[in-house]
Amino acid sequence: MAFQSSVNPANLTQLGQSNLANDTRALYLKLFSGEMFKGFQHNTIARDLIMKRTLKNGKSMQFIFTGRTKSEFHTPGNSILGDTNNAPPVAEKTITCDDLLISSAFVYELDEVLAHYDLRSEISRKIGYALAEKYDRLIFRAITRGARKASPITATNYAEPGGTQIQVGTGAGSEADAYDSAKLVAAFYDAAAALDEKGVSMDGRVAVLNPRQYYSLIQAVGTNGLVNRDVQGTALQGGQGIIEIAGIKIYKSMNLPFFGSYGVNYGGAVTSPGNVGDFVGEALSADDNYDNTSTGINNDYGTAAEVGSTSCGLIFQKEAAGMVEAIGPQVQVTSGDVSVIYQGDVMLGRLACGADYLNPAAAVELYATNSAPSTW
Repeated sequence: MAFQSSVNPANLTQLGQSNLANDTRALYLKLFSGEMFKGFQHNTIARDLIMKRTLKNGKSMQFIFTGRTKSEFHTPGNSILGDTNNAPPVAEKTITCDDLLISSAFVYELDEVLAHYDLRSEISRKIGYALAEKYDRLIFRAITRGARKASPITATNYAEPGGTQIQVGTGAGSEADAYDSAKLVAAFYDAAAALDEKGVSMDGRVAVLNPRQYYSLIQAVGTNGLVNRDVQGTALQGGQGIIEIAGIKIYKSMNLPFFGSYGVNYGGAVTSPGNVGDFVGEALSADDNYDNTSTGINNDYGTAAEVGSTSCGLIFQKEAAGMVEAIGPQVQVTSGDVSVIYQGDVMLGRLACGADYLNPAAAVELYATNSAPSTW
């Protein structure tokens, strides 16, 4: 046994200790946590585009809708006792927290020692990507549903506007219309007018398209007055600039319901570039479906059949949907006896949330072909 002397001990700097106190390895987890959260933040776009609330001490959250009321001239001498029709009408929308959403990986200690790269950082980023992917998909499916719904305010003479569906192109139409920049621009102005007519605020209006639609619009810059090249500069040419039509900022995502798949549907108007793997253009997966039997899902995100195969973009204002988070993106890692027994650690990213549409009037669904997707 090696002899260790406690006489004149070194003033050891504990690199893993927070503020020179408590656990000497407290900061070692932060690298993994930071990488996971960075991966999540960089790959979710929907989180900052809708109404997000923190859920505590309950399984669901209620959002209140207040309808419009009317004004009138006062007759001198008459008492004022409120609207005779009990306006404004009030309704509510409830969003329930789904079960815990997780993504995990087991890292064998020896593999980590032998690896010539930072194994945990790579895995943690992918865990963040996985959570972000599911997060955005659920939100976009909720907005899609909202665009097909009537307002929850249905009182006689006080019914509020509902969602909007707009065809890209005219006539019989085809999938190719979804990529036609001129037809997309026309659909954007039509959507902006519909949102204006329905009294939806200009603040927070955005659109989410698939990448090929996004780049089709960029290529059309300067030919139809779409965007001023001088304002966007080189960022636009690199595909990094966020372009805007009719006050609607445009984002691109591969998590958007798009012709029955997520992000892109090969075989129609678009030819596969080849070697796309298993995750590009995924079909609307069964584990996102709501059919009253799906494990973990407590909100109605629809089935693949209900979402349909003609949807090709979303335009919405932030009040279109809500997300409640009981547990924000978090990291957990095994340690102590568990690590000793298994000679490694389980790395876990987790999130407890639920999404649903809120104000249908703030949601617009774009579709191609002359048959609008039906509601569910």
